[in-house]
Amino acid sequence: MRRISLLVAIVICALSAMAQTRLSITEKIEWTWTDRPETPVPSLPNVLLVGDSITRGYYPATAKELSGAANVYLFATSAGSGDPRLPAQLRDYLAMMGLNFAVIHFNNGMHGWGYTEPQYAAGLAGMIAALRAAQPHAVLLWSTTTPVLHDSAKGESTNARIDERNRLAAAVMSREGIATDDQHALMLKHPELHNGDVHFTEAGSALQAAQVAQTIRQALLKP
Repeated sequence: MRRISLLVAIVICALSAMAQTRLSITEKIEWTWTDRPETPVPSLPNVLLVGDSITRGYYPATAKELSGAANVYLFATSAGSGDPRLPAQLRDYLAMMGLNFAVIHFNNGMHGWGYTEPQYAAGLAGMIAALRAAQPHAVLLWSTTTPVLHDSAKGESTNARIDERNRLAAAVMSREGIATDDQHALMLKHPELHNGDVHFTEAGSALQAAQVAQTIRQALLKP
């Protein structure tokens, strides 16, 4: 009887631990944001940008850069890598849109600071799996996370953490055979284009968009 009670207790503890690991570490403000072309051109390939508010910043200029070459869509979210909601959000969005994307350019680095860097890196696998399951023919392009101008006082968005996340993400993308758009290296050279500590000015977003568009054009040329 004692063995049975002990076994039950162990099972309950294990289930409790599993439930706790599935809980999201939420932020004070949570959001998702999508955008699409006003009038998509059926003959053009579809491209999806996945990211956060920084991606939202360069999305309009990227769409303009790729005008006549691709229909550009946006899915942005505050759910960071490591958050169990993120793969589900991606699956729901892709199912809702019902489109085939030729290229998916994705990043997820400026949120989820409640997760450790190893948790962040481990979460990338679920993000990649969700994209590949829903869009098996899409070329995936990873974008590195951009630097901050000043480290946050709370120790959240700091350049040391961003560097470590980029380092860990690079290893994941190498294993997965996913090419990288190095937005971090690009914006590290332009601290004058910051708008606050995290985001960028219109000129900064335009600079990012030019590199994003170039990377996507190269991917579209692949057979």
